[in-house]
Amino acid sequence: MSRGFGREKRLLTPRHFKAVFDSPSGKVPGRNVLLLARNNDLDHSRLGLVIGKKSVKLSVERNRLKRQIRESFRLNQDSLVGWDIVVVARKGLADLENVELAKQFGKLWTRLARNKPNPAAKAPTGLSDSPDA
Repeated sequence: MSRGFGREKRLLTPRHFKAVFDSPSGKVPGRNVLLLARNNDLDHSRLGLVIGKKSVKLSVERNRLKRQIRESFRLNQDSLVGWDIVVVARKGLADLENVELAKQFGKLWTRLARNKPNPAAKAPTGLSDSPDA
């Protein structure tokens, strides 16, 4: 699987964001951030960022946060397959240094990956490899 962050790895439309906001199947609160996630039935995860002027005043800080979060996501996406994820920034997130951001998001991705539903549970019932079935 590609470790890049192309268009297919992003939530692009308001409809995609709304789906995650309306019915998240996973929530991971952090100190200055909230991760909302929803199953997407794809073979990759997708990321959307909500970093408003209200929570992060300066555009240069919003852009830095977006770059850092995207890079952290890119490095951890293998453990997040099958999620649509929206990151909602809160006040104080911009106060963190890049190293601290990377550390915090590493922990958040791990917590989210633990919430992942078991794909084996989706397997159709009645099919078995055993000869006496």
